[in-house]
Amino acid sequence: MNTTEVDPKLLEILVCPLTKGPLRYDREHQELISDKAGLAFPIRDGIPIMLTDEAREIDEHVEPKASK
Repeated sequence: MNTTEVDPKLLEILVCPLTKGPLRYDREHQELISDKAGLAFPIRDGIPIMLTDEAREIDEHVEPKASK
């Protein structure tokens, strides 16, 4: 698999655009995962695509959404 590394300093400052929470880097799938939002943001050519329209929904480790 051809993977491009993401700058570690960039990963330190990026947050989920929806929840403003932390992201974890999934090197194997080249995605940034927001467990709180249940979204995986793709990384293309080393650039994180931080648009919710581009993210895919994930089921693992999702925290229940609080109703307001």
